[in-house]
Amino acid sequence: MPSFSALFGVADDFTNLPCELCMVLALLFALYSNEQKRGATPLAFDEMITGGESPRQPYEKYFEWYNAQDRAHLIGKSRDAENIFRKTGITFAVYGHADSSEKLIPFDIIPRIISGREWRKLAQGIEQRVIALNAFLDDIYHKQEIIRAGRIPRELIENNVAFLSEMIGFRPPGGVYTHIVGTDIVRTGEDQFYVLEDNARTPSGVSYMLENRETMMQMFPELFHENKVQRVEDYPYLLRQSLASLAPPGCKGKPRVAVLTPGIYNSAYYEHSFLADTMGVELVEGSDLRVIDGKVKMRTTRGYEAIDVLYRRVDDDFLDPLTFRPDSALGIPGIMDVYRSGNITIANAPGTGICDDKAIYSYMPEIVEFYTGRKSILENVPTWRCSEASSLKYVLEHIEELVIKEVHGSGGYGMLVGPTASKKERADFAEKLKARPNNYIAQPTLSLSTVPILVNKGIAPRHVDLRPYVLVSDKVQIIPGGLTRVALKQGSLVVNSSQGGGTKDTWVLED
Repeated sequence: MPSFSALFGVADDFTNLPCELCMVLALLFALYSNEQKRGATPLAFDEMITGGESPRQPYEKYFEWYNAQDRAHLIGKSRDAENIFRKTGITFAVYGHADSSEKLIPFDIIPRIISGREWRKLAQGIEQRVIALNAFLDDIYHKQEIIRAGRIPRELIENNVAFLSEMIGFRPPGGVYTHIVGTDIVRTGEDQFYVLEDNARTPSGVSYMLENRETMMQMFPELFHENKVQRVEDYPYLLRQSLASLAPPGCKGKPRVAVLTPGIYNSAYYEHSFLADTMGVELVEGSDLRVIDGKVKMRTTRGYEAIDVLYRRVDDDFLDPLTFRPDSALGIPGIMDVYRSGNITIANAPGTGICDDKAIYSYMPEIVEFYTGRKSILENVPTWRCSEASSLKYVLEHIEELVIKEVHGSGGYGMLVGPTASKKERADFAEKLKARPNNYIAQPTLSLSTVPILVNKGIAPRHVDLRPYVLVSDKVQIIPGGLTRVALKQGSLVVNSSQGGGTKDTWVLED
Protein backbone atom coordinates (compact mmCIF):
# COMPACT_ATOMS: atom_id res chain seq x y z
CA MET A 1 0.00 0.00 0.00
CA PRO A 2 1.54 3.37 -0.94
CA SER A 3 2.20 5.87 1.85
CA PHE A 4 0.12 9.02 1.86
CA SER A 5 3.04 11.04 0.59
CA ALA A 6 3.81 8.48 -2.13
CA LEU A 7 0.23 8.76 -3.25
CA PHE A 8 0.98 12.36 -4.17
CA GLY A 9 4.41 11.53 -5.61
CA VAL A 10 6.43 13.22 -2.86
CA ALA A 11 8.95 12.18 -0.23
CA ASP A 12 7.84 10.89 3.15
CA ASP A 13 9.09 14.02 4.90
CA PHE A 14 6.90 16.24 2.63
CA THR A 15 10.01 18.33 1.65
CA ASN A 16 9.02 18.54 -2.02
CA LEU A 17 5.52 19.84 -1.31
CA PRO A 18 4.56 23.49 -1.18
CA CYS A 19 4.81 24.71 2.42
CA GLU A 20 1.07 25.18 2.82
CA LEU A 21 0.30 21.60 1.72
CA CYS A 22 3.16 20.24 3.84
CA MET A 23 1.58 21.83 6.88
CA VAL A 24 -1.90 20.57 6.00
CA LEU A 25 -0.74 16.96 5.63
CA ALA A 26 1.49 17.07 8.69
CA LEU A 27 -1.27 18.56 10.82
CA LEU A 28 -3.79 16.11 9.42
CA PHE A 29 -1.76 13.07 10.45
CA ALA A 30 -0.63 14.59 13.75
CA LEU A 31 -4.21 15.34 14.74
CA TYR A 32 -5.54 11.96 13.69
CA SER A 33 -2.66 10.03 15.29
CA ASN A 34 -2.96 11.97 18.56
CA GLU A 35 -6.71 11.36 18.64
CA GLN A 36 -6.10 7.66 18.02
CA LYS A 37 -3.69 7.47 20.95
CA ARG A 38 -5.89 9.45 23.34
CA GLY A 39 -9.42 8.48 22.44
CA ALA A 40 -9.65 5.11 20.74
CA THR A 41 -9.60 1.73 22.41
CA PRO A 42 -5.97 0.48 22.53
CA LEU A 43 -5.01 -1.42 19.39
CA ALA A 44 -8.21 -0.34 17.59
CA PHE A 45 -8.07 -0.98 13.85
CA ASP A 46 -8.52 2.22 11.86
CA GLU A 47 -10.41 1.80 8.58
CA MET A 48 -8.87 4.89 6.98
CA ILE A 49 -5.20 5.08 7.99
CA THR A 50 -2.78 2.15 8.24
CA GLY A 51 -0.06 1.90 10.85
CA GLY A 52 2.36 3.50 8.40
CA GLU A 53 0.15 6.61 8.01
CA SER A 54 -1.00 5.52 4.57
CA PRO A 55 -4.62 5.61 3.45
CA ARG A 56 -6.18 2.19 3.03
CA GLN A 57 -7.15 1.45 -0.56
CA PRO A 58 -10.91 2.15 -0.24
CA TYR A 59 -10.16 5.69 1.00
CA GLU A 60 -7.48 6.70 -1.51
CA LYS A 61 -9.68 8.65 -3.95
CA TYR A 62 -11.72 10.20 -1.19
CA PHE A 63 -8.63 11.48 0.59
CA GLU A 64 -7.16 12.91 -2.55
CA TRP A 65 -10.38 14.93 -2.74
CA TYR A 66 -10.45 15.71 1.01
CA ASN A 67 -6.95 17.18 1.04
CA ALA A 68 -7.91 19.63 -1.70
CA GLN A 69 -10.78 20.99 0.41
CA ASP A 70 -10.82 24.02 2.67
CA ARG A 71 -11.63 22.95 6.24
CA ALA A 72 -13.91 25.94 6.84
CA HIS A 73 -15.83 24.99 3.70
CA LEU A 74 -16.35 21.44 5.02
CA ILE A 75 -17.47 22.73 8.41
CA GLY A 76 -20.01 24.87 6.54
CA LYS A 77 -21.17 21.82 4.60
CA SER A 78 -21.64 19.98 7.89
CA ARG A 79 -23.93 22.78 9.08
CA ASP A 80 -25.80 22.58 5.76
CA ALA A 81 -26.39 18.87 6.34
CA GLU A 82 -27.75 19.60 9.80
CA ASN A 83 -30.14 22.17 8.33
CA ILE A 84 -31.31 19.67 5.71
CA PHE A 85 -32.07 17.13 8.43
CA ARG A 86 -33.84 19.76 10.53
CA LYS A 87 -36.02 20.99 7.65
CA THR A 88 -36.82 17.45 6.57
CA GLY A 89 -37.83 16.53 10.12
CA ILE A 90 -35.39 13.63 10.53
CA THR A 91 -35.76 13.25 14.29
CA PHE A 92 -36.18 10.64 17.00
CA ALA A 93 -37.49 10.67 20.58
CA VAL A 94 -35.70 9.33 23.63
CA TYR A 95 -38.07 7.76 26.13
CA GLY A 96 -37.54 8.23 29.85
CA HIS A 97 -35.70 11.54 29.55
CA ALA A 98 -36.96 14.67 31.29
CA ASP A 99 -36.67 16.38 27.93
CA SER A 100 -38.77 14.13 25.72
CA SER A 101 -38.82 16.48 22.74
CA GLU A 102 -37.84 15.29 19.29
CA LYS A 103 -34.08 15.25 18.76
CA LEU A 104 -32.04 15.63 15.61
CA ILE A 105 -29.84 12.62 14.93
CA PRO A 106 -26.24 13.82 14.40
CA PHE A 107 -24.87 13.18 10.91
CA ASP A 108 -21.18 13.19 9.99
CA ILE A 109 -20.32 14.13 6.40
CA ILE A 110 -17.21 11.94 6.06
CA PRO A 111 -18.40 8.63 4.56
CA ARG A 112 -17.45 5.22 5.85
CA ILE A 113 -15.94 3.37 2.86
CA ILE A 114 -15.91 -0.41 2.35
CA SER A 115 -14.24 -2.16 -0.58
CA GLY A 116 -16.12 -4.53 -2.86
CA ARG A 117 -13.95 -7.43 -1.67
CA GLU A 118 -14.74 -6.74 1.98
CA TRP A 119 -18.44 -6.43 1.20
CA ARG A 120 -18.61 -9.77 -0.59
CA LYS A 121 -17.39 -11.59 2.52
CA LEU A 122 -19.89 -9.71 4.68
CA ALA A 123 -22.78 -10.37 2.29
CA GLN A 124 -22.05 -14.10 2.11
CA GLY A 125 -21.96 -14.35 5.88
CA ILE A 126 -25.12 -12.29 6.36
CA GLU A 127 -27.06 -14.34 3.80
CA GLN A 128 -25.99 -17.59 5.47
CA ARG A 129 -27.08 -16.24 8.85
CA VAL A 130 -30.48 -14.97 7.68
CA ILE A 131 -31.25 -18.31 5.98
CA ALA A 132 -30.38 -20.08 9.26
CA LEU A 133 -32.57 -17.71 11.29
CA ASN A 134 -35.62 -18.43 9.12
CA ALA A 135 -34.98 -22.17 9.30
CA PHE A 136 -34.58 -21.94 13.07
CA LEU A 137 -37.90 -20.11 13.47
CA ASP A 138 -39.72 -22.61 11.27
CA ASP A 139 -38.23 -25.47 13.29
CA ILE A 140 -38.98 -24.19 16.79
CA TYR A 141 -42.61 -23.54 15.85
CA HIS A 142 -42.95 -27.00 14.27
CA LYS A 143 -40.78 -30.13 14.78
CA GLN A 144 -38.17 -28.60 17.15
CA GLU A 145 -35.47 -30.84 15.74
CA ILE A 146 -32.68 -28.61 17.04
CA ILE A 147 -33.94 -29.16 20.58
CA ARG A 148 -34.28 -32.91 20.12
CA ALA A 149 -30.72 -32.97 18.75
CA GLY A 150 -29.52 -31.39 21.99
CA ARG A 151 -28.04 -28.33 20.28
CA ILE A 152 -30.21 -25.85 22.24
CA PRO A 153 -31.76 -26.34 25.71
CA ARG A 154 -35.53 -26.79 25.60
CA GLU A 155 -36.09 -24.34 28.46
CA LEU A 156 -34.30 -21.59 26.54
CA ILE A 157 -37.10 -21.74 23.97
CA GLU A 158 -40.17 -22.69 26.00
CA ASN A 159 -39.47 -20.26 28.87
CA ASN A 160 -38.61 -17.39 26.55
CA VAL A 161 -41.07 -14.49 26.72
CA ALA A 162 -40.58 -13.87 22.98
CA PHE A 163 -41.64 -17.43 22.06
CA LEU A 164 -45.31 -17.30 21.00
CA SER A 165 -47.33 -20.47 21.47
CA GLU A 166 -49.86 -18.93 19.04
CA MET A 167 -47.36 -19.52 16.23
CA ILE A 168 -46.91 -23.25 16.93
CA GLY A 169 -47.93 -25.29 13.90
CA PHE A 170 -48.48 -22.21 11.72
CA ARG A 171 -46.31 -21.44 8.71
CA PRO A 172 -46.51 -17.90 7.24
CA PRO A 173 -46.94 -17.29 3.48
CA GLY A 174 -43.85 -18.42 1.59
CA GLY A 175 -42.43 -19.88 4.79
CA VAL A 176 -40.77 -16.52 5.51
CA TYR A 177 -40.66 -15.29 9.11
CA THR A 178 -38.06 -12.52 8.94
CA HIS A 179 -38.96 -10.40 5.92
CA ILE A 180 -36.66 -7.54 7.01
CA VAL A 181 -33.50 -8.14 9.03
CA GLY A 182 -30.95 -5.68 10.38
CA THR A 183 -27.74 -7.51 11.32
CA ASP A 184 -25.38 -5.49 13.52
CA ILE A 185 -21.73 -5.95 12.51
CA VAL A 186 -18.57 -4.80 14.26
CA ARG A 187 -15.04 -4.86 12.93
CA THR A 188 -11.80 -5.39 14.82
CA GLY A 189 -9.19 -5.86 12.07
CA GLU A 190 -8.40 -5.97 8.37
CA ASP A 191 -10.59 -9.02 7.73
CA GLN A 192 -12.12 -9.48 11.17
CA PHE A 193 -15.87 -8.94 11.28
CA TYR A 194 -18.22 -10.11 14.03
CA VAL A 195 -21.99 -10.18 14.36
CA LEU A 196 -22.99 -8.22 17.43
CA GLU A 197 -26.79 -8.68 17.23
CA ASP A 198 -29.53 -10.11 15.04
CA ASN A 199 -32.47 -7.71 14.69
CA ALA A 200 -35.19 -9.96 13.34
CA ARG A 201 -38.34 -8.39 14.78
CA THR A 202 -38.65 -4.75 13.72
CA PRO A 203 -35.18 -3.47 12.76
CA SER A 204 -35.08 0.32 12.55
CA GLY A 205 -32.80 2.96 11.05
CA VAL A 206 -33.14 2.31 7.31
CA SER A 207 -34.64 5.78 6.76
CA TYR A 208 -31.42 7.30 8.08
CA MET A 209 -29.42 5.18 5.63
CA LEU A 210 -31.48 6.58 2.75
CA GLU A 211 -31.52 10.18 3.97
CA ASN A 212 -27.77 10.08 4.60
CA ARG A 213 -27.16 9.01 1.02
CA GLU A 214 -29.54 11.60 -0.45
CA THR A 215 -27.91 14.35 1.60
CA MET A 216 -24.41 13.35 0.53
CA MET A 217 -25.38 13.18 -3.13
CA GLN A 218 -26.98 16.60 -2.87
CA MET A 219 -23.97 18.23 -1.20
CA PHE A 220 -21.07 16.38 -2.86
CA PRO A 221 -22.20 15.15 -6.30
CA GLU A 222 -18.62 15.18 -7.57
CA LEU A 223 -17.64 12.45 -5.11
CA PHE A 224 -20.10 10.03 -6.65
CA HIS A 225 -18.58 10.66 -10.08
CA GLU A 226 -15.08 9.98 -8.78
CA ASN A 227 -15.96 6.95 -6.63
CA LYS A 228 -17.97 4.00 -7.89
CA VAL A 229 -20.39 3.74 -4.98
CA GLN A 230 -23.05 1.02 -5.07
CA ARG A 231 -26.67 2.17 -4.85
CA VAL A 232 -28.91 2.05 -1.79
CA GLU A 233 -31.62 4.33 -3.21
CA ASP A 234 -33.64 1.40 -4.58
CA TYR A 235 -34.45 0.09 -1.11
CA PRO A 236 -38.10 1.35 -0.92
CA TYR A 237 -38.90 -0.19 -4.31
CA LEU A 238 -37.19 -3.46 -3.37
CA LEU A 239 -38.96 -3.52 0.00
CA ARG A 240 -42.39 -3.10 -1.54
CA GLN A 241 -41.62 -5.67 -4.23
CA SER A 242 -40.37 -8.15 -1.62
CA LEU A 243 -43.39 -7.68 0.65
CA ALA A 244 -45.89 -7.92 -2.20
CA SER A 245 -44.32 -11.17 -3.41
CA LEU A 246 -45.34 -12.80 -0.12
CA ALA A 247 -49.01 -11.84 -0.20
CA PRO A 248 -51.44 -14.57 0.97
CA PRO A 249 -52.26 -17.27 -1.62
CA GLY A 250 -55.86 -16.04 -1.95
CA CYS A 251 -54.82 -12.50 -2.90
CA LYS A 252 -56.42 -11.39 -6.17
CA GLY A 253 -54.69 -8.82 -8.37
CA LYS A 254 -52.05 -6.39 -7.12
CA PRO A 255 -51.44 -6.89 -3.38
CA ARG A 256 -52.30 -3.96 -1.12
CA VAL A 257 -49.44 -3.21 1.29
CA ALA A 258 -49.65 -0.95 4.36
CA VAL A 259 -47.32 0.12 7.18
CA LEU A 260 -48.74 -0.22 10.71
CA THR A 261 -47.40 2.41 13.13
CA PRO A 262 -48.09 2.89 16.85
CA GLY A 263 -48.62 6.57 16.05
CA ILE A 264 -46.94 9.96 16.09
CA TYR A 265 -45.57 9.59 19.62
CA ASN A 266 -43.47 6.57 18.75
CA SER A 267 -39.72 7.28 18.66
CA ALA A 268 -39.46 5.84 15.11
CA TYR A 269 -42.58 7.50 13.69
CA TYR A 270 -40.51 9.50 11.20
CA GLU A 271 -39.22 6.25 9.73
CA HIS A 272 -42.69 4.68 9.54
CA SER A 273 -44.09 7.64 7.60
CA PHE A 274 -40.95 7.88 5.46
CA LEU A 275 -41.14 4.24 4.38
CA ALA A 276 -44.86 4.37 3.66
CA ASP A 277 -44.34 7.50 1.56
CA THR A 278 -41.34 6.22 -0.40
CA MET A 279 -42.99 2.83 -1.02
CA GLY A 280 -46.21 4.55 -2.12
CA VAL A 281 -48.37 2.65 0.40
CA GLU A 282 -50.73 3.61 3.20
CA LEU A 283 -49.54 4.47 6.70
CA VAL A 284 -52.13 3.18 9.16
CA GLU A 285 -52.75 2.95 12.88
CA GLY A 286 -54.71 0.25 14.64
CA SER A 287 -57.77 2.52 14.81
CA ASP A 288 -57.81 2.67 10.98
CA LEU A 289 -58.22 -1.11 10.68
CA ARG A 290 -60.84 -3.69 11.60
CA VAL A 291 -61.60 -7.31 10.87
CA ILE A 292 -64.53 -7.66 8.45
CA ASP A 293 -65.62 -10.91 6.77
CA GLY A 294 -62.44 -12.70 7.82
CA LYS A 295 -60.07 -10.05 6.45
CA VAL A 296 -58.22 -7.04 7.83
CA LYS A 297 -59.69 -3.97 6.18
CA MET A 298 -58.66 -0.34 6.11
CA ARG A 299 -61.06 2.59 6.38
CA THR A 300 -61.03 4.68 3.17
CA THR A 301 -63.27 7.30 1.57
CA ARG A 302 -64.77 4.43 -0.44
CA GLY A 303 -65.50 2.33 2.62
CA TYR A 304 -63.40 -0.51 4.07
CA GLU A 305 -60.89 -2.17 1.72
CA ALA A 306 -58.81 -5.29 2.39
CA ILE A 307 -55.09 -5.20 3.17
CA ASP A 308 -53.00 -8.13 1.95
CA VAL A 309 -49.60 -7.38 3.52
CA LEU A 310 -49.08 -5.46 6.76
CA TYR A 311 -45.56 -4.25 7.51
CA ARG A 312 -46.03 -3.84 11.23
CA ARG A 313 -43.89 -1.60 13.42
CA VAL A 314 -45.86 -2.59 16.52
CA ASP A 315 -44.48 -5.12 19.00
CA ASP A 316 -46.09 -8.54 19.40
CA ASP A 317 -47.67 -7.72 22.77
CA PHE A 318 -49.68 -4.87 21.27
CA LEU A 319 -50.62 -6.46 17.94
CA ASP A 320 -53.93 -8.07 18.90
CA PRO A 321 -55.74 -7.26 22.19
CA LEU A 322 -57.84 -10.42 21.82
CA THR A 323 -54.71 -12.60 21.78
CA PHE A 324 -52.03 -10.68 23.67
CA ARG A 325 -52.39 -7.60 25.89
CA PRO A 326 -56.11 -6.79 26.30
CA ASP A 327 -55.31 -3.17 27.16
CA SER A 328 -53.58 -2.51 23.83
CA ALA A 329 -55.05 0.31 21.78
CA LEU A 330 -52.34 0.03 19.10
CA GLY A 331 -53.32 -3.22 17.38
CA ILE A 332 -56.29 -4.78 15.61
CA PRO A 333 -58.68 -7.04 17.55
CA GLY A 334 -58.82 -10.41 15.81
CA ILE A 335 -55.87 -9.95 13.43
CA MET A 336 -54.18 -13.12 14.68
CA ASP A 337 -57.25 -15.18 13.67
CA VAL A 338 -57.11 -13.62 10.19
CA TYR A 339 -53.37 -14.30 10.05
CA ARG A 340 -53.67 -17.94 11.03
CA SER A 341 -56.48 -18.43 8.50
CA GLY A 342 -54.10 -17.31 5.74
CA ASN A 343 -55.84 -14.06 4.78
CA ILE A 344 -53.05 -11.59 5.57
CA THR A 345 -49.25 -11.52 5.66
CA ILE A 346 -47.65 -9.85 8.69
CA ALA A 347 -44.07 -8.73 8.28
CA ASN A 348 -42.11 -9.55 10.28
CA ALA A 349 -44.02 -12.57 11.54
CA PRO A 350 -45.15 -12.58 15.19
CA GLY A 351 -42.74 -14.60 17.32
CA THR A 352 -39.58 -13.60 15.44
CA GLY A 353 -38.43 -11.58 18.46
CA ILE A 354 -36.94 -14.73 19.96
CA CYS A 355 -34.07 -14.30 17.48
CA ASP A 356 -33.28 -10.93 19.09
CA ASP A 357 -32.76 -12.63 22.45
CA LYS A 358 -29.09 -12.38 23.37
CA ALA A 359 -29.08 -15.82 25.00
CA ILE A 360 -30.30 -17.29 21.69
CA TYR A 361 -27.59 -15.21 19.99
CA SER A 362 -24.95 -17.07 21.98
CA TYR A 363 -26.05 -20.29 20.23
CA MET A 364 -25.97 -18.85 16.70
CA PRO A 365 -22.80 -20.71 15.61
CA GLU A 366 -24.61 -23.98 16.43
CA ILE A 367 -27.81 -22.76 14.79
CA VAL A 368 -26.03 -21.79 11.55
CA GLU A 369 -24.18 -25.10 11.32
CA PHE A 370 -27.29 -27.14 12.19
CA TYR A 371 -29.43 -25.65 9.39
CA THR A 372 -26.84 -24.88 6.69
CA GLY A 373 -24.41 -27.75 7.24
CA ARG A 374 -21.48 -25.31 7.24
CA LYS A 375 -19.51 -23.39 9.83
CA SER A 376 -20.63 -19.81 10.25
CA ILE A 377 -18.82 -17.44 7.87
CA LEU A 378 -19.30 -14.54 10.30
CA GLU A 379 -18.32 -15.20 13.88
CA ASN A 380 -20.20 -14.28 17.04
CA VAL A 381 -18.62 -12.13 19.70
CA PRO A 382 -17.56 -14.54 22.50
CA THR A 383 -20.43 -14.62 25.00
CA TRP A 384 -20.88 -15.78 28.60
CA ARG A 385 -24.40 -16.88 29.53
CA CYS A 386 -24.89 -15.68 33.10
CA SER A 387 -27.60 -18.32 33.57
CA GLU A 388 -24.77 -20.86 33.78
CA ALA A 389 -23.11 -20.98 37.21
CA SER A 390 -19.54 -21.17 35.89
CA SER A 391 -20.10 -18.25 33.51
CA LEU A 392 -21.74 -16.13 36.21
CA LYS A 393 -18.75 -16.74 38.49
CA TYR A 394 -16.35 -15.66 35.74
CA VAL A 395 -18.39 -12.54 34.91
CA LEU A 396 -18.59 -11.44 38.55
CA GLU A 397 -14.83 -11.91 38.94
CA HIS A 398 -14.04 -9.97 35.73
CA ILE A 399 -16.87 -7.43 35.71
CA GLU A 400 -14.45 -4.52 35.22
CA GLU A 401 -13.34 -6.02 31.87
CA LEU A 402 -16.69 -6.97 30.32
CA VAL A 403 -19.75 -5.52 28.63
CA ILE A 404 -22.91 -6.92 30.26
CA LYS A 405 -26.30 -6.77 28.50
CA GLU A 406 -29.88 -7.71 29.21
CA VAL A 407 -30.98 -10.63 27.03
CA HIS A 408 -34.01 -8.63 25.82
CA GLY A 409 -32.32 -5.22 25.98
CA SER A 410 -31.91 -2.79 23.08
CA GLY A 411 -30.93 0.78 22.35
CA GLY A 412 -27.93 0.68 24.69
CA TYR A 413 -30.19 0.57 27.76
CA GLY A 414 -29.81 -1.81 30.71
CA MET A 415 -26.15 -2.53 30.01
CA LEU A 416 -22.86 -2.06 31.83
CA VAL A 417 -19.58 -1.22 30.10
CA GLY A 418 -17.22 -2.48 32.77
CA PRO A 419 -14.02 -0.61 31.80
CA THR A 420 -15.76 2.80 31.87
CA ALA A 421 -18.12 2.16 34.81
CA SER A 422 -17.39 3.41 38.33
CA LYS A 423 -16.66 1.05 41.20
CA LYS A 424 -20.13 1.71 42.62
CA GLU A 425 -21.83 1.13 39.26
CA ARG A 426 -20.06 -2.22 38.95
CA ALA A 427 -21.01 -3.21 42.50
CA ASP A 428 -24.67 -2.28 41.94
CA PHE A 429 -24.75 -4.19 38.66
CA ALA A 430 -23.20 -7.24 40.30
CA GLU A 431 -26.20 -7.38 42.65
CA LYS A 432 -28.56 -7.32 39.65
CA LEU A 433 -26.59 -10.19 38.11
CA LYS A 434 -26.85 -12.29 41.28
CA ALA A 435 -30.58 -11.59 41.59
CA ARG A 436 -31.49 -12.39 37.97
CA PRO A 437 -28.60 -14.18 36.22
CA ASN A 438 -30.92 -15.53 33.48
CA ASN A 439 -31.55 -11.94 32.38
CA TYR A 440 -27.95 -11.22 31.35
CA ILE A 441 -25.11 -12.18 29.05
CA ALA A 442 -21.58 -10.79 29.04
CA GLN A 443 -19.05 -10.15 26.30
CA PRO A 444 -15.46 -8.92 26.13
CA THR A 445 -14.82 -5.26 25.45
CA LEU A 446 -13.87 -5.37 21.78
CA SER A 447 -11.49 -2.97 20.09
CA LEU A 448 -14.13 -1.71 17.67
CA SER A 449 -12.70 -0.24 14.48
CA THR A 450 -12.51 3.52 14.08
CA VAL A 451 -13.32 5.78 11.14
CA PRO A 452 -12.84 9.53 10.73
CA ILE A 453 -15.39 12.16 11.69
CA LEU A 454 -15.18 15.87 10.95
CA VAL A 455 -14.28 18.05 13.95
CA ASN A 456 -13.38 21.73 14.13
CA LYS A 457 -9.65 20.97 13.92
CA GLY A 458 -9.96 18.54 10.99
CA ILE A 459 -10.65 14.84 11.40
CA ALA A 460 -10.66 12.52 14.38
CA PRO A 461 -11.21 8.74 14.82
CA ARG A 462 -14.39 7.42 16.41
CA HIS A 463 -15.71 3.88 16.97
CA VAL A 464 -18.46 2.51 14.71
CA ASP A 465 -20.71 -0.42 13.99
CA LEU A 466 -22.71 -1.29 10.86
CA ARG A 467 -26.31 -2.39 10.34
CA PRO A 468 -26.83 -3.80 6.83
CA TYR A 469 -30.47 -4.36 5.83
CA VAL A 470 -31.68 -7.64 4.36
CA LEU A 471 -34.92 -8.37 2.48
CA VAL A 472 -36.17 -11.95 2.43
CA SER A 473 -38.79 -13.42 0.07
CA ASP A 474 -38.08 -16.22 -2.40
CA LYS A 475 -34.56 -14.77 -2.43
CA VAL A 476 -32.27 -12.88 -0.06
CA GLN A 477 -31.39 -9.30 -1.04
CA ILE A 478 -28.74 -7.43 0.95
CA ILE A 479 -28.56 -3.66 0.47
CA PRO A 480 -24.91 -2.75 -0.28
CA GLY A 481 -23.95 -0.65 2.72
CA GLY A 482 -26.43 -0.06 5.48
CA LEU A 483 -26.41 2.28 8.44
CA THR A 484 -23.10 3.15 10.05
CA ARG A 485 -23.64 4.29 13.62
CA VAL A 486 -20.79 6.25 15.19
CA ALA A 487 -19.92 7.00 18.81
CA LEU A 488 -19.32 10.74 18.58
CA LYS A 489 -17.87 11.04 22.08
CA GLN A 490 -14.12 10.48 22.16
CA GLY A 491 -13.30 6.99 23.42
CA SER A 492 -16.95 5.89 23.67
CA LEU A 493 -18.02 2.46 22.39
CA VAL A 494 -21.78 3.19 22.55
CA VAL A 495 -23.05 4.09 19.09
CA ASN A 496 -26.83 4.19 19.71
CA SER A 497 -28.52 7.49 18.84
CA SER A 498 -30.42 7.31 22.14
CA GLN A 499 -27.04 7.34 23.91
CA GLY A 500 -25.49 10.23 21.97
CA GLY A 501 -24.33 8.44 18.82
CA GLY A 502 -24.62 9.69 15.26
CA THR A 503 -24.72 8.26 11.73
CA LYS A 504 -22.71 8.26 8.50
CA ASP A 505 -23.27 7.46 4.86
CA THR A 506 -21.83 4.01 4.13
CA TRP A 507 -20.16 3.50 0.77
CA VAL A 508 -19.62 0.07 -0.72
CA LEU A 509 -17.35 0.47 -3.72
CA GLU A 510 -17.70 -1.43 -6.96
CA ASP A 511 -14.63 -3.42 -8.00
